[in-house]
Amino acid sequence: MGICRACWQSLEPWGGPVCACCGLPFASGHALEAVQPQCALCRGEAFNFDGARSYGLYAGNLRAVILQLKFQRRERLGRRLGELLSSLWGWVAEACPDEPPILVPVPLHSSRERERGFNQAELLAQGLARGLARAREVGAPQLEAGCLRRTRATAPQTGLSLRARQENVRGVFSVVRPERVRERVVVLVDDVMTTGATLSACALALKNAGAQCVLGLTLARVAPAFPDVAPHPAAQTVDDFDPSRP
Repeated sequence: MGICRACWQSLEPWGGPVCACCGLPFASGHALEAVQPQCALCRGEAFNFDGARSYGLYAGNLRAVILQLKFQRRERLGRRLGELLSSLWGWVAEACPDEPPILVPVPLHSSRERERGFNQAELLAQGLARGLARAREVGAPQLEAGCLRRTRATAPQTGLSLRARQENVRGVFSVVRPERVRERVVVLVDDVMTTGATLSACALALKNAGAQCVLGLTLARVAPAFPDVAPHPAAQTVDDFDPSRP
């Protein structure tokens, strides 16, 4: 099944206020009146990444197209969606203006990747790199797809509390080629961010390997203030989605 032009054009970026740290979309602009506008989670938690942003909300057509990418083997779609992330590159350049970053996709466990046939985060990172190259961005990033790995398979995160999610991914990631990330700015790329537990676990591994700064870019963000009206609950991420279930 293809994606019509109207549906593709409906994939608009979130243009409203966001948390200064994790990029969670705010329903109101009142939070921006604070010196450092942060969501409740960021005020109480210390993430290992230095900031994160998402292209849009995990809802509606963006949610539908992500599910199509993952469960209908639309690899070209992944690279095309990755180009949308180039609209966030201005934030990356502003956050780290002096250091050329590298792109690192959040890895799947090898068993999951064999089952799916690809890693959607890597496809998104490839698309982002291609989009920036086409735009002739100064200091376009280098893709380092093999330097971070997931050392064991984990249980689905659906229904888990934040603490349980953090425990589920604790110690799961390791850096295979530390020389590739040492003293570098790393931009982690993934499809969906829910609580930030996975990005934070990846960032810890990268910083332990010597990364100078770790930022996160995701295609979509689960935002409780903007619940989806789709049949499957918005709190369920794409990694937890099973198309065989009713």
